[in-house]
Order: sequence, then C-alpha cells, then structure tokens
Amino acid sequence: MSSDKPLCPPPDANPHSPNFAIPLRATDCHAHVFGPASRYPYQDNRSYTPPDAPLAQLRAMHQKLGIERLVLVQASVHGTDNSAVLDAVATDRKRFRGIATITEETSEAELTRLKDGGICGIRVNLVDRGGNPFSSLDALTGISERIRDFGFHIELLVHVESFPEIRTLAESVRVPLSVGHIGYTKATAGGIAHPGYREFLSLLRDGYFWVKLTGPYRISAQDIPYSDILPMAQAVIAAAPDRVVWGSDWPHVMQYRTMPNDGDLLDALAEWAPDATQRQRILVDNPARLYGFV
Repeated sequence: MSSDKPLCPPPDANPHSPNFAIPLRATDCHAHVFGPASRYPYQDNRSYTPPDAPLAQLRAMHQKLGIERLVLVQASVHGTDNSAVLDAVATDRKRFRGIATITEETSEAELTRLKDGGICGIRVNLVDRGGNPFSSLDALTGISERIRDFGFHIELLVHVESFPEIRTLAESVRVPLSVGHIGYTKATAGGIAHPGYREFLSLLRDGYFWVKLTGPYRISAQDIPYSDILPMAQAVIAAAPDRVVWGSDWPHVMQYRTMPNDGDLLDALAEWAPDATQRQRILVDNPARLYGFV
C-alpha cells in the first residue's frame, strides 16, 4: 500500500448523547466503514488513507446517539470494489442500506447482485481523486437509464456552486439525485450568497435533488456549532423540506482540524431544524422514502 496518501486521524471515541429527544427509527444516512485493509484493500489512486473504522465501532456510536437505521456509502478509497459496504449491509438487511460505486461497464448481473445485497443507489464522486468512474456526464446520464429499473438513485459529491452543468444534469437524469455536504459549497466561497448556490436552491425549489445535511466541518471555517453555515442548512431545509436527510459522515476522514464529536453533530441539526416535526422528517420520514425503509 502506498505511503504517500495522508493517514486520517480516528473519530472521537467518546460521543455524547444529543441534547434533544431522538425519534424512533432515526437514520444516519451517510457513514463509511473501513478495514481491515488486508481484507478490504484501498486503491492506489486515492486521496487519503483511512483509519480502521469497523461496523461494530460505528454501531456503538449510534447506540449512544439513539440512531437505529444506517445508510453506508461506498468510499472513494475502495474504488468500485463494494465488498466492505455489501458485507456490512448483509449483517442487518432490515435496518441497513448501501450506496455503491459502479462503472459504465457494470453488467446487469452485477446490478442485480447489488440490488439483492441491499444497495439502493450509486455514488458519483466528482471531488476526490479516483472517485468518478464515468468518462463524462453524458455517460452518467446514460447509466441513469440502466439503473432506473433497479430503483436506484444517484448520489453526487460535487461543489454545486462551481458545477455549471448542474441544471442540465438534473433535467436529463431520470432517477432521483442527492447531493452531499449541504451542496459542498464552502462558507468562505460565499455560501448562500454565491450565485451558483442560489441556482442550486432554485433547483431544490423546482423539485430536483435531495440534500444530505452532512460534513458541516468540510464547508465551515469555524468549529462546532459551525455557525457560518447555519443560513445554508436552513435554506435547503426551507427549499426542500421533504427531500432533506441527515448523516454523520463518520468516521470523518480527511478531517485534520478539531475532530467533531458525533453528539455535537446531532446538536447542530437541532439548531438547523429547531422544530421537532422538522427533525422527524429529516431523521425518519424522508430517509424511509429515499432508501426504502419500512
């Protein structure tokens, strides 16, 4: 394994309970599992080297927070080998779902295997090295037709403010699209004032895109409670209240500032969505519709 990929610090091992009542069937819609690398190796073309972060450690954190359901997302370091996600989802098919990475050449048989293994969407990472297996956005539009019959959606990791093709993509892809990290527009780039972010909010109001309230530390210039992104989080909730979900982004890879406590991340959600009915939608009702929980 190459040694020039930065080793990420581990997550906070002592998460505290959140300061508000977590509803039953609450869902963490964005988390990863890693290791051991001998069993789930990392591709050379990657941006980082994660710490071992097994499912048991993730679920212990969830137990402390009161989280019952989980969506595991394929990390870019694993390329198109979805084994780590599939093996973890297989341990609890009722409460777990997965997001996989595929290519233009992925066969119908493999898509069927992924569907049978609890996969409900594919991830396209346009940010991290090695994350995007498609030759073009036209190819992504084409693959959307292939995955449609499987009930899959597409999860994008993209800086929405610097993606001028975003409306064209939204209008051409015939499956649901979700975007991580509140759109991945940094507060220092202008946040809600950026014209590209305003276009994203317009697309939300027009019925395009789901949004994940994840990774605030990736776009904030501050530490907890990430006050500079409060307007962005509240804007996406207002624009698409029935298409917003929350995720921990555990184990917070490539976080070299203050490592967030996962209890603090849930407490930040309470600031973004101070009404309990809003949080019920974000943590329970919306994830059930997008990921097929019953």
